[in-house]
Amino acid sequence: MQQAIGKYRWTICGLLFFATTINYLDRQVLSLLAPDLSKEFGWSNTDYANITAVFQFVYALSMLFAGRLVDKLGTKTGFALAIVVWSIGAMMHAFAIPIGNALVPFFGAIGLGFASVSVVGFMASRAVLAFGESGNFPAAIKTTAEYFPKKERAFATGIFNSGANVGAILAPLTVPFIALHYGWQMAFIAIGGVGLLWLLFWYWLYEVPERQKRMGAAERAFINSDADDNVTTATNTAPVKSSWIKLLGYRQTWAFVVGKFLTDGVWWFFLFWLPKYLEAQYGMVKTDIMLPLAVLYSMTMFGSIGGGWFPMYFIKKGMSPYDGRMRAMFIIALFPLLVLLAQPLGGSTFWIPVILIGIGASAHQAWSANIFTTVSDMFPKKTVASVVGIGGMAGGLGGVLISKIGGALFDHYEALGSIQTGYTIMFAFCGIAYVLAWIIMKSLVPKYAPITDL
Repeated sequence: MQQAIGKYRWTICGLLFFATTINYLDRQVLSLLAPDLSKEFGWSNTDYANITAVFQFVYALSMLFAGRLVDKLGTKTGFALAIVVWSIGAMMHAFAIPIGNALVPFFGAIGLGFASVSVVGFMASRAVLAFGESGNFPAAIKTTAEYFPKKERAFATGIFNSGANVGAILAPLTVPFIALHYGWQMAFIAIGGVGLLWLLFWYWLYEVPERQKRMGAAERAFINSDADDNVTTATNTAPVKSSWIKLLGYRQTWAFVVGKFLTDGVWWFFLFWLPKYLEAQYGMVKTDIMLPLAVLYSMTMFGSIGGGWFPMYFIKKGMSPYDGRMRAMFIIALFPLLVLLAQPLGGSTFWIPVILIGIGASAHQAWSANIFTTVSDMFPKKTVASVVGIGGMAGGLGGVLISKIGGALFDHYEALGSIQTGYTIMFAFCGIAYVLAWIIMKSLVPKYAPITDL
C-alpha cells in the first residue's frame, strides 16, 4: 500500500525531525553549562532565571509573529530564515562578554543597570536565539499539514517532535565534553553552526507538494484526501485574510492557548533547570550529568512517537480525529502525576527522580504531539501556523512565569538552607498541569468542531 502511494512525505518529516533536533541542541547548551557559568560569573538563581526568562519572553512574542510570517512567506523561505537567525543567536553566546560590555550602558539607561556584564551578554544572545527558534514549530506544523492527511498528522508530528528528545539526549553527551576540552565558548560555536548545514538539505529537498517533482500523483492525491481542507497549497504564499482578533474569537483557539500556557512551561522547566537540580540535590557537575540526562531524555522518545500513534487506536474505533486525540490526551495527562513523587522518593539516589521526571517529560512529548495536531484538525491549512504562533506565545509566557517563580523560590529556600523545598513546590505544579489543562480544553471544545468560515 505504502509502495503504491509513495512515501516521499516521510523524507520531509525527516527534515523536520533534524531541524527540531538542532533546535533543542542549541537551546540546551546554556542549561548544561549553567552550573559552571554560575560559578564563573557569580550568578544567583534569580540571575539565571532572568537569562532563561528573556529567552522564553522573546520566544513567546516572536511565536505570534513567526506563525504569521511563515503563513505569509511560505514554509520554504520562512523556515530557512528562522534557522539562519537562531544559528547566529546560538553562536553569539560565545561572545556574551564583549556583547555585554557593549550593551551595559543601554541597560543602565532603561533602568536595568543591576544586571552584570555577563548577564546582559547572555540575555542579548538568548533573545536572538529565541527570535529565530520561534519559527521552528509554526513552520514544522504547517509543513506537516501540507504533506500529511489528518489521519497521519499526529504520528508525523510525534516523529518530528521526537527531534526535541534526540537534541536533549545529544546535548548532555556532547556539550560537557566540548566545554571540558575546548572551552565553553567553543560549545556554543560548534553546536550553533550545525543548523547552517541543515539549510542546504532543506533547499535541496523541500518544495510544496503541488510542485514537488520527487513525489508521485498517487501520494499527492493521498495527501489531499481530506475533503474539508479548504486551501490551495500550490502557491503556499497566499495572503492570510484572518486577523489575530478573528482567530481569537474561536473557542478552538483558546483551547489550544490554554493547553500550551499551562504545559509548555513544564517542559521548559525540565530543560533549563534539571542540570541545576542535579547539582543542588546531588552535587553533580560537569560530565556527571551526562548519563542521567541522556537516560531521562531517551525515555521521552517513547512518549513523542508513541503519543503520536496513540490516538489512532481510538480513531480506528470510529472516533473523529479530534475526539480520539482528546481521549488519548486525557490518559497521557495522568502520567505526569508521578512527578509528585520525585522528591519524597528521591532520598540519596538520583535515579528515582530521574526516572519519575523522565516519565513526566515523556508524557509531555506525547501531549505535545497531540495538542499541536488539534490545530490542523480544526483550522484550514492557511491559518495553521498563525494559530500555532498564538498558542506558542501563550506557552512561552507560561514558561516565563515558571522560570521567574522557580528562580525566586530557589533563592528563597536556598537562603533558608532548604532549596529542595523549592523543587518540591515546582514539581507539584509540573505534576498537575496536564490534567488541569485537559479539563479546560475539553470544557471549551467538548466535541469535534472544525472551522469552516476562514
